[in-house]
Amino acid sequence: MDRVSAFDEPLKKLLGGATAKVMAEHLDLHTVGDLLHHYPRRYEERGRLTALADLPLDEHVTVVAQVADARVLTFNNGRGKRLEVTLTDGHGRLQLVFFGHGVHKPHKELLPGRRAMFAGKVSVFNRKMQLAHPTYQLLDATDADEATEAVDAFAGRLLPIYPACKQLDSWRIAKAVDTVLPSAQEAVDPLPPALREGRGFAPLPEALLKVHRPQTKADIAEARDRLKWDEAFVLQVALARRRYADTQLPAVARRPTPGGLLDAFDARLPFTLTEGQQKVSREIFDDLATEHPMHRLLQGEVGSGKTMVALRAMLGVVDAGGQAAMLAPTEVLAQQHHRSITEMMGELAEGGMLGGSEQGTKVVLLTGSMGVAARRQALLDLVTGEAGIVIGTHALIEDKVQFHDLGLVVVDEQHRFGVEQRDALRSKGKQPPHLLVMTATPIPRTVAMTVFGDLETSVLDQLPAGRSPIASHVVPAKDKPHFLSRAWERVREEAENGHQAYVVCPRIGDDAEDEAAGKKTKKKAPEDDGDKRPPLAVLEIAEQLTKGPLAGLRIEVLHGRMNPDDKDDVMRRFAAGDVDVLVATTVIEVGVNVPNATAMVIMDADRFGVSQLHQLRGRVGRGSAPGLCLLVSEAHEASPARARLSAVAATLDGFELSRIDLEQRREGDVLGQAQSGVRSSLRMLTVIDDEEVIAAAREEAVAIVAADPELGQLPELRTALDALLDKEREQYLDKG
Repeated sequence: MDRVSAFDEPLKKLLGGATAKVMAEHLDLHTVGDLLHHYPRRYEERGRLTALADLPLDEHVTVVAQVADARVLTFNNGRGKRLEVTLTDGHGRLQLVFFGHGVHKPHKELLPGRRAMFAGKVSVFNRKMQLAHPTYQLLDATDADEATEAVDAFAGRLLPIYPACKQLDSWRIAKAVDTVLPSAQEAVDPLPPALREGRGFAPLPEALLKVHRPQTKADIAEARDRLKWDEAFVLQVALARRRYADTQLPAVARRPTPGGLLDAFDARLPFTLTEGQQKVSREIFDDLATEHPMHRLLQGEVGSGKTMVALRAMLGVVDAGGQAAMLAPTEVLAQQHHRSITEMMGELAEGGMLGGSEQGTKVVLLTGSMGVAARRQALLDLVTGEAGIVIGTHALIEDKVQFHDLGLVVVDEQHRFGVEQRDALRSKGKQPPHLLVMTATPIPRTVAMTVFGDLETSVLDQLPAGRSPIASHVVPAKDKPHFLSRAWERVREEAENGHQAYVVCPRIGDDAEDEAAGKKTKKKAPEDDGDKRPPLAVLEIAEQLTKGPLAGLRIEVLHGRMNPDDKDDVMRRFAAGDVDVLVATTVIEVGVNVPNATAMVIMDADRFGVSQLHQLRGRVGRGSAPGLCLLVSEAHEASPARARLSAVAATLDGFELSRIDLEQRREGDVLGQAQSGVRSSLRMLTVIDDEEVIAAAREEAVAIVAADPELGQLPELRTALDALLDKEREQYLDKG
């Protein structure tokens, strides 16, 4: 058998069709290699019982515990039987229930004093944690043969507990791993020998053996160190090759003309750029002046002036004879950008029009809901080159849209844009255009290196002068209802002082949404203390406030299902100060700029993620008056949801919050759907904890790719890359 094929062997050949089918469908494991890279989540020490007190609700768990008590109860006048077994580990207790015909076998086997491994989904019944119909495996069987078998099955003192599913519990996965473990000897080692020896890593076959069947805790640590490195290194090599390939692509160098549009714009600015803005602008202009495409990620706190930096880059490209396109995730935001950019540019945005400036250019908006005539004119301005700047939603990507000479693409709020969309816009240029990606969700350095590893990163971390601090407080509506009354009084005080406020709710509250939202929220908020009330809705809250605590104030609603003209009308009146309180969904989360809005009340704040709360809060305190953000929640004081809210209230540092967010959510969500190929390849590496590993792997990867871009000298590394980047993943990275 050649060296690659042992790992590529389909599981059904070795494990049988039924097991292989469950592994493929529920665990995404198809080959011997997939199973060998399905590492244990943790290890139980024989003789040490799992802490039953810490079991997570609604999760599939494996516990090792002792039977304290077992009794059969009858119900339905003796027609039904139920077996209740109580387990203990000396700290906590857990109830098992078996019904009907499933009672006989466990009733005979699960006698007080017996120890076993149990697997099932944790639920709550009568305020007690329970597993209904768990599968189990006795660990101290009375029969000698059985005992030997049980011990063999969990050989060694450390029992590996695998990520499992309802259809296949951990010890069945362990048995399957035993079957394929001999193939570990065939593992192709992706690390170049010099690197492996230099860092003192175990060979890959040995690491696989030790991670699955460790004899000691030192074995586990050694295996993990090695396997983490593999993941980080192979991923960083893929990204380094992407970056290298980009430097080989041709692009038109775009250098601003002295005395041109950019200089005219700078001369009109009523303020000076912050040091940060100047530094980041220099990095961007240096990139634009080269003959391969810029790929830069611009991160900045909410309100740090990213739009200004991006606009100057766009003007520089227009100066150099090209066109610039800015892609926004929603129509509201595209319109907002268009409005603020034309305001900032003044007569410079009216090129070719009466009263426009000689040096000016046309700034057009292109969205899906535009009228036919306006749309036709915008398309014409783009193809002739009359419009130097276009701002739009993904309507910009449609086939009909053609540019005269697209030189720069600015993508706002990257995490809302599919990589395919970014790619489609890129293909509109005669040569690949330069690319600037902006995000207001600060990304910890490790995530940036892993997810956006093909982009150079610039960070804006100072707020421009004149931005006010925002005070944030948690309002515990359930425990202290008078706090909520006080919150509405504060909103009224702000309005009476001539300021405005936002009230944000998780839901719209119209019929179309109710059913879907009901299903979604149940899943989403496991911390609800069993409280299944639907999240608060814009339409209901607006009505309550109008009749109750905010009676007499001018209250309007805004949400995504409104007709675009109505949305725009409400936003315009709010911006003009004709509305006191805007009750909205998260449509206001990005880009809405109303300096006179000083207060925000977020209802059911525990239903939002940390980054989202930070984004929302950034909508207030944009003027000279201080901002106030009140996070209203009914979550229990000791719950993780409340801890999250307290963290948001305690700091305005987005980078700090993004770390907290990441620690709580782990990488699953962070690496996001758009990078799903990469995401599914991270089995051992945790992006937030392994910063040193990722940074070191990146350094090694860059050096290796610089010396040998095609990896001709490293066939094993090529094989590992091909496995990571099967066709679909290759495309993800290509588009990323």
